[in-house]
Amino acid sequence: MVELPGVDPSWSAYLDVPSTADVDPAGTINRWHYLDNLASITGDLRGTLLCVHGNPTWSYLWRSLLAAGAQHGWRVIAVDQLEMGYSERTGRKRRLADRVRDLEDFVSAVGLSGPLVTVGHDWGGVVSLGFADRNRANLTAVVLTNTAIHQDPGSPIPAPLRLALSGAVHRVGTSTTTAFLDTTLALARPRLTREVRAAYRLPYRTAARRRGIEQFVADIPVGPGHPSQAELNRIADSIRTLDVPVFLLWGPADPIFSDTYLDDLAERLPQADIHRFEGASHLVAEDRDIASPIFDWLDHRTENDDDGRPARPSAAFTPLWQQIHERSSGPAADMLAVADMGSDGAVADSLSWKELEDRVSRLAAGLSRIGVRAGSRVSLMVPPGIELTTLIYACLRLGAVIVVADAGLGVKGLSRAVRGTVPDFLIGIERALVAGRLFGWPGTRISVGAAPRARLLGVRHRLEDLLAGHSSYAGEDPAPDTDAAILFTSGSTGPAKGVVYTHRQLSAMRDTLSATLNLAPGSALVAGFAPFALLGPALGAASVTPDMDVTAPRTLTARALADAAAAIDATTVFASPAALRNVLATASGIAPGRKDALQRVSVLLSAGAPIPVNLLEQLQPLVPGAALHTPYGMTEALPVTDIQLEDIREALDSSVTGAGNGVCVGRAVPGAEISISALDPKGTATGVPAALPGVTGEILVRAPHVKDRYHRLWITERASSRTAGWHRTGDVGHLDADGRLWVEGRLAHVITSADGVLTPVGPEQSIEQLKEVRQAAVVGVGPTGTQAVVAAVVPVDAADQAGLASGPLSAMVRDVVRPGGVRLAAVLTLSALPTDIRHNAKIDRTAVAAWAGDALQGRGRKRP
Repeated sequence: MVELPGVDPSWSAYLDVPSTADVDPAGTINRWHYLDNLASITGDLRGTLLCVHGNPTWSYLWRSLLAAGAQHGWRVIAVDQLEMGYSERTGRKRRLADRVRDLEDFVSAVGLSGPLVTVGHDWGGVVSLGFADRNRANLTAVVLTNTAIHQDPGSPIPAPLRLALSGAVHRVGTSTTTAFLDTTLALARPRLTREVRAAYRLPYRTAARRRGIEQFVADIPVGPGHPSQAELNRIADSIRTLDVPVFLLWGPADPIFSDTYLDDLAERLPQADIHRFEGASHLVAEDRDIASPIFDWLDHRTENDDDGRPARPSAAFTPLWQQIHERSSGPAADMLAVADMGSDGAVADSLSWKELEDRVSRLAAGLSRIGVRAGSRVSLMVPPGIELTTLIYACLRLGAVIVVADAGLGVKGLSRAVRGTVPDFLIGIERALVAGRLFGWPGTRISVGAAPRARLLGVRHRLEDLLAGHSSYAGEDPAPDTDAAILFTSGSTGPAKGVVYTHRQLSAMRDTLSATLNLAPGSALVAGFAPFALLGPALGAASVTPDMDVTAPRTLTARALADAAAAIDATTVFASPAALRNVLATASGIAPGRKDALQRVSVLLSAGAPIPVNLLEQLQPLVPGAALHTPYGMTEALPVTDIQLEDIREALDSSVTGAGNGVCVGRAVPGAEISISALDPKGTATGVPAALPGVTGEILVRAPHVKDRYHRLWITERASSRTAGWHRTGDVGHLDADGRLWVEGRLAHVITSADGVLTPVGPEQSIEQLKEVRQAAVVGVGPTGTQAVVAAVVPVDAADQAGLASGPLSAMVRDVVRPGGVRLAAVLTLSALPTDIRHNAKIDRTAVAAWAGDALQGRGRKRP
């Protein structure tokens, strides 16, 4: 074999193997080519990875595992299946059962014994599973990348395979030409280099050498009569009893093997750890580094018996719907529980506690009748309000797992979230059902409200029909530690992540909020921030959703807020900073007589991002009797800390050690603990938790209401929990001597210049004190360790332009940060900073840094 990029020539080997496959005559010996890193291993041998490629690749696919395996003490053998790569062309049509026997023959001839880990991709994944199933004695673990073990008879096979199998295309596309090979290589994200593409093509230079590609495609079972269907069924059924660790690594952008096939494998192999590489496609081993996580996973799974999740404080458990049940039969039965506001300032719809309990119970019974069960994933595409509240509590009562991904993620982010969770049911308004049809979202369709195009949209059931039954749900409550919800992050620091909560953890979140804000049953709240519209009934609080688009916080007006507060005599208001800014901007529009309703509010809480002191100061006259709270939290743990305006003032005036530099978010809420993992000179968190004042580092959190795990993101979960017992937030900050937490930015946004490590929030706050500046972002441009510190500012009189700041503005910005030891390499201006869609508040400093780098080099985009 010629020298190839990424391959040590010493790895290449040939072996003559006696065949026992049915397709070969007795006494047949076939020549195999394979790659083997055994000679590169210098220490103790821990075991062997047996890697099997699919179609139309060859052992070259696994070169990164061969290179990394030697460093970790693992022998890696990557075979070329017969008729493929540099192995022999036998001229005989090999079926799935033959290929499983072929692999057994090869392993026997090489003399492999345990510990043995099988690794497979594409059709090689099926072959490797067939081998693993039949050879369990020495099997230690199973690793799979994009593959499929079962095809739903009611669904068509993927379109690219249908095309390749069609009579007019099959031979021409697979062997006569290189079309199938070229198309597969073109799936790589990012595009393969010319040298790597050439390496993949080398063994397939002639039509005769591509006959194996043609035969592999022909061996895909397309119906019960196919020669390989029985063997595929046998393997698919038998692997359910595999009792070894399994790791599934997936490229969800694969047009062939979608998340539906991943979901099927996860159901058959429930012990599997899963990681989806967002944006990766079919050739996931080319698209992403899979070697590092595989060997990290093997270290973890072969040395530990636990599941790797951090130890967490225990929490008492009362079901989330307990208050609904209790208040429905007591003195509060006929009192208001939930309400929706109309555009005219009046209540459009409402339910009492008794009506809410009845509706939840009847809907749970209706959902049960159509097959919603404990563990079913139900994607809810319904705006916050009575319908969504009822659906959530009905699903939770059944033990179904609710999937909450809102339109605030944007179209692409929302579609990624839904497809990645592979819901069994999708319940939505017509607009959501149209999107589901357009983007191919999975799940049985249930319509909410009018859906005139129901048949076209694939609607199977209507919400009103499910509620029409008179029976109540009488099933068993779900166990406290089973999954209850998958909630998605805002996507402000990368693709939105699904965060899994159990019933116990959701209940702990409710209890923490109640204790933090003194929200007792009988409170009344205005939910201008979607998550709290759902927790209101759990707290026993009457809840109203104001007239606004909850996916666009800036649509909340002061008039709508006052109308909602008046409707329920609100004691509490929840809203995001962007919503509250618009409330201030529209304060003159409050209807006569409605100001009194806001003056009766006793608690105002702003969630989604820390709220600046000046905004709190401006809000206070609007709600003069309210304690203004701004908690710190995240989708993974809400809340973590809490602080009121008076405490912020005290902290800013304080001279205690460690005060200043960042946003003060207060002390830990009841039941939560906070530690700091100090940063080293490279800006990396050490991982050691400590609570020393004035030390900047990654913020670590421990609490009963911290999430259970990330959904199908094993690598991300491993990183977030690698400090035992703590959730690593990815935020940076410090504690002051009085135990208050100051947030200084995101770990990914830490700047490492020649002057040392710099966090962005402190200098940004200094710049934003200038009356000429509306907003600022401080970023690092260039290589780690020698980054240039750049300030991007939005002037008060910002025009629709971007570039270098004027001399006077640049001088003012440089002067204001200089006392803090910050030396700016440049000051740039732009008309707006990029923020997340959901909160309209979290600055995407990564995008700003990329834009600033281009701008300073005189190229690129007008704005980030």
